Amino acid sequence: MSGRTAEVVICGAGIAGAAAAYHLAVRRGITDVVLVDERPPLTLTSDKSTECYRNWWPGPGDAMVALMNRSIDLLEELARESGNVFQMNRRGYCFATADPARVPTFVAAAEEAAALGAGPVRVHATATRDYRPSPGAGFDDQPTGSDVITDVATIRRHFPYLAPDTLAVLHTRRCGWFSGQQLGMYLIERARDKGVRFVQGRVDGVDTAGGRVNGVHISGRESPGTVATPRFVIAAGPFLPAVARLLDVDLPVFAERHAKIAFNDARRAVPRDAPMVIWTDPIRLPWSDDEREELLASPSHRHLLDDMPAGVHGRPEGAGDSPSVLALWNYDLTPVEPTFPMEFDPAYPEIVLRGMARMIPALAPYVGHLPRCFVDGGYYVKTRENRFLAGPLPRPGAYVLGALSGYGLMASNGAADLLADYIAERPLPPYAPAFRLDRYDDPAYQALLARWSGSGQL
Repeated sequence: MSGRTAEVVICGAGIAGAAAAYHLAVRRGITDVVLVDERPPLTLTSDKSTECYRNWWPGPGDAMVALMNRSIDLLEELARESGNVFQMNRRGYCFATADPARVPTFVAAAEEAAALGAGPVRVHATATRDYRPSPGAGFDDQPTGSDVITDVATIRRHFPYLAPDTLAVLHTRRCGWFSGQQLGMYLIERARDKGVRFVQGRVDGVDTAGGRVNGVHISGRESPGTVATPRFVIAAGPFLPAVARLLDVDLPVFAERHAKIAFNDARRAVPRDAPMVIWTDPIRLPWSDDEREELLASPSHRHLLDDMPAGVHGRPEGAGDSPSVLALWNYDLTPVEPTFPMEFDPAYPEIVLRGMARMIPALAPYVGHLPRCFVDGGYYVKTRENRFLAGPLPRPGAYVLGALSGYGLMASNGAADLLADYIAERPLPPYAPAFRLDRYDDPAYQALLARWSGSGQL
């Protein structure tokens, strides 16, 4: 590292840190930025995502929808200027149910989302040609809001692969996916073009003499030492709490382990142009008598005999004739301490495929002849209400960009855009207070937390 000073030092070169560097250097003109990470950029958890995005979020209030709309606006700008190098689409999310009691909740959820700014509701209760399927590629000239389909004939026509007892589909439209790795590298390349420097090393100290940030100490083989700086951004992903403690700040966050599987769908059970599909009903997995006895004898797997939570979901992966499918099921949300390398339950692929087969019956043959599954994942670092942190910390000159849970790729640009407004001392958007750390000092917010329902996590 040739210079020992910087206007801003960012700890963490995952998608949050990459987006912060981009928005500071490219969009705010703060170019003397150092991005620090022990690992190469985007290689810890940012490359383990399902790479999806959505503006479909519950309240209270419209802060999450407004922030996500801003973030998706930025993603679309980046896609257009780059020739869509990260292959952004808008296929949508399709929530499906076979429970008659859940059908009216789809309409209610769509109306709530519309009121929060996600877009209008279109209800298809009778056979109609008005429903407009999403294209397999691209994102321009597509509807926003949602389509609630309760006419079974229409569901069978457009989603013939879903379970035959499916009674309703909620297709949320400003949603889809993209290549997170390509997006992240594009952000980093643009930032580097403006002078951002990447240093491979570990932040192991912060100089706060006089009560504010003065410098950041970096250890490692690449030019260890202290970088004098008045501003320090913690964007350290699963290491967020540990780095914050260097400033004597305790962040109200915790971590959950999340995994996904990838497998080759040789049977073409999941159409290549399908949207993200999510089963919203609890599932009682089918087991043989021998399997039941084996599970009863295993304390760590006995819970698999009970009703499993809703939310198993998956999507096709790759372009053209790629046979790959991604699938995941977040049925274990026990808080854990992040450790690397991560370890996964060997039974996870079979459990996920059993759950997916409830929604897409053509996947059932894989349960008896399990395909080769690649398992990876990361940690969702989150706040109690699952809203991220972006803004100043109690130590002057210190900022946080984290607790992005399982939505870091989709929210990173909106969150970094907000953080850059703080650092550049620009006017803040109306949703800014919803993501500050000091929201927890507000008695009204504490009262809101006490009656909070729904985190928006899939």
